[in-house]
Amino acid sequence: MEKNNISSTELESCRNLAEKCRDEAKKRLVGQEDLVDGILTAFVAGGHVLLEGVPGLAKTLAVKTFAEISGLDFKRIQFTPDLLPADVSGTLIYEQARGTFSVRKGPVFTNVVLADEINRAPAKVQSAMLEAMEEKQVTIGEESHKLPDPFFVLATQNPIELEGTYNLPEAELDRFLIKLNVGYPTPEEEINILKTGGRASQIPVRQILTATDLRRFRDLTNEIVCDDKIVEYIVKIVSVTRPSTKKKTEHDITRYITFGASPRAGIALLQCAKATALLNGRGFVLPEDVKNVAAMVLRHRIVLSYEAAADSVTADDIIAKILDFIPVP
Repeated sequence: MEKNNISSTELESCRNLAEKCRDEAKKRLVGQEDLVDGILTAFVAGGHVLLEGVPGLAKTLAVKTFAEISGLDFKRIQFTPDLLPADVSGTLIYEQARGTFSVRKGPVFTNVVLADEINRAPAKVQSAMLEAMEEKQVTIGEESHKLPDPFFVLATQNPIELEGTYNLPEAELDRFLIKLNVGYPTPEEEINILKTGGRASQIPVRQILTATDLRRFRDLTNEIVCDDKIVEYIVKIVSVTRPSTKKKTEHDITRYITFGASPRAGIALLQCAKATALLNGRGFVLPEDVKNVAAMVLRHRIVLSYEAAADSVTADDIIAKILDFIPVP
């Protein structure tokens, strides 16, 4: 295995910082370990997050909490059907006194954007987000303006109330590094939530990270070593999601898939596995790192067939089966 250039001291420092971030998040967020670890992984890997869950599960609170822990500038955009692209990215304002146009930057010019209920905005607004998420820039008029570095979009959507919503286009879904399904708390966790009296957002948290730390995390992630056999393992996982042209058998899971994951999914899977290794203080990727992040990387990149809906098969079910039958290196 190729040797990495990260010192053991630096790896231990990264692990300690990650633990401190988790401890601060726990002050406000009861339970939700997967949510905390998922957002932390995306911050380290430098990617965007899609949060899906019913109202009241602390999705917005989690985003605000991580913005405070990381010391980043934070803005919230409430997506509605009457939202315009200029409301997100900004617009040109005519100054009559000077006879010129000036740029008024929109709320997307920040480090952390909370796109609340992103699926309530129409296609024009969604297209305005694409450039920001992929190119880290916004075009206003004839000029392109760079967004701050680091830049993260954390979007929420409600899976049960579909009236007045717009399905996110596949191109935009693919720009989200991970998708996290936020579930209900356990009875014990809910007791602790009720004891706070709904004042969790008022609990102070310390700033643990800086923008410089996050950029360093991102650079270190790229230096994490991944054996060629694990890279092949990732490719096998991704390629199995793509329906073949061969005749499908009764036990072939591809009958539940209309479109599979693209090569960008493999890149995201490798990046998240490396980030997980770094957060655990390791300079190399284990197969368990890949398995731990597979669901959150792939679940929004697999388009299910009507047969899957009829048989109540979810993307997570398919991913779990894929991980079961592909040999671990």
